[in-house]
Amino acid sequence: MNMIDVISKKKQRQDLSEQEITYVINEFVKDKVPDYQMAALLMAIYFNGMSAAETAMLTMAMAHSGKVVDLSPLAGIKVDKHSTGGVADTTTLILAPLVAAAGVPVAKMSGRGLGFTGGTIDKLESIPGFRVNLSEQEFIDNLKRLNIALTGQTPSIAPADGKLYTLRDVTATVDSIPLIASSIMSKKIASGADKILLDVKTGQGAFMKDITQAIELATLMVDIGHKVGRETLAVITNMDQPLGMAIGNSLEVAEAIEVLRGNGPQNLREICLQLGSHMLVMGQVAPDFQTGYKILEHILDSGKALAKFQNFITAQGGADIINNQGVLPQASILCDIYCQQEGYIQHIDPAGLGLAAMKLGAGREFKGQAIDLSAGIVIYHKVGDQVFKGQKLLTMFSNDESKINNVKENIVLNFSIVSNISQVVKPQLIMGIVDQTGFKPFS
Repeated sequence: MNMIDVISKKKQRQDLSEQEITYVINEFVKDKVPDYQMAALLMAIYFNGMSAAETAMLTMAMAHSGKVVDLSPLAGIKVDKHSTGGVADTTTLILAPLVAAAGVPVAKMSGRGLGFTGGTIDKLESIPGFRVNLSEQEFIDNLKRLNIALTGQTPSIAPADGKLYTLRDVTATVDSIPLIASSIMSKKIASGADKILLDVKTGQGAFMKDITQAIELATLMVDIGHKVGRETLAVITNMDQPLGMAIGNSLEVAEAIEVLRGNGPQNLREICLQLGSHMLVMGQVAPDFQTGYKILEHILDSGKALAKFQNFITAQGGADIINNQGVLPQASILCDIYCQQEGYIQHIDPAGLGLAAMKLGAGREFKGQAIDLSAGIVIYHKVGDQVFKGQKLLTMFSNDESKINNVKENIVLNFSIVSNISQVVKPQLIMGIVDQTGFKPFS
C-alpha cells in the first residue's frame, strides 16, 4: 500500500477502505506522508467527496491516532460543544463557563482559526499567561474542580486532526463536508465527553453557505456521534451577519467579558442562552429547554458565569482580565470608518469582514503564520439599524499601517445601506435543530 495509489483511487471517485484510511492517517502522524501528498488527497476528497462510511472510518482513525481520554470516573454527564466556525463567534468563551456554573461539566478541545473564521485557542492565547495545552491529568483535575476544562490539540490527543487542521487552512479545503465532520467529531470523541452539542453555522459567513449543506453536515455528524455511543444534537444557526460586534482575538475576549457581565450584543447573548439550554437538558440538569433557559438567564445576570470564567482563566495560568482588561494585547493603530450615506443597514458581509480582519493580522493566510492578537475590527451596527452620513461604522485595529491602508479603501463595501426600512429583512438567528430523527425548523 502506498500514498500515490490512495490519492489515485480517490481522484477516480472510488471509496477508500478502512485499511487505506488507517494507513494514511497513521503514516501522516509519523511524518512518513509529506504535506504535499496529503494536500493532494485533501483536494481529491474536496472535489469527489467521501461516503458516510468513509467519513465515519476517517473520524475514528483520527480519534484513535492518539490517546482517547477516559472521563467516565468523573461525576456528572460531560457535555462538549463545537461550532463549525463563524465571524465574531465568541460563543465558547461565554457558553462554557455559563453552562459549567449551572452544574454541567464542560470538557472541551478547541482549535485555531480557519480561513476567515476565528479560533477559540487563538482568542484565549491573547490572555497573558493562559495555557492552551493541558496534560491529560490537568484537564481531568480542572474538570473535576471547576466543571470546566479547555485544551488545544496536544500531541497526544487526536494528533492526526491537529496536523490536518493546519493543512486544510492553507490548501483551500476547509469547506469540505466530510473533512469538517471528521475533524470535529474526532476531537469530540478523543476528548472524552459523554454528549456533544454542535453549533452548525450556515450563511455567507460560514463554510456551509446554504441551509441544505448545513443540514447535510449536521446530519452526518449526529449520525457519527450516535454510531460511537455519544448522544449528539446539532443546532443550525445563521451566519449571514457577524454574530457579535468584535472580530479579532483580544477584541472578542473583551466582548465575551461584556456579555458575561450581562451586557454585550443581544445576538451573542441569545445564542449562548439557546445553546446552553440544550446542554443543560443533555446534562440532565434541566428537565426541558424552557427551564434550562431560565436557569442560565439567572446565572448570567447574577454574575456567577463571569466568576466561573475568571476561575477557569486563573486555573489555566491566565491573568485577571475581569478587573484589568488593559493587560490584553492592544493595537497601536486605530482607524475609524464612517457611513457614506443615510439609511438602514440591509446587509453586512461577514466573510468580507472576516477576511479584512485576517489581512489586518488577526488570522492566518499561510500555514504557521504568526498572528497579531490585538488586530481586528469592531463594528457598531447590525442589519436593520438606522445610520446617518458621517456616523462611525467600524474601527480597524492593527500594528501595521500598511495593512490598515490595504484594507480601508474597500471595507465599506461589506455594508449595504438602503433608504427604506421595508427593504430590510433581519436574519433569523436560529434556523432549527438536527437530531436522530432529522431536521426540525425553529419556530
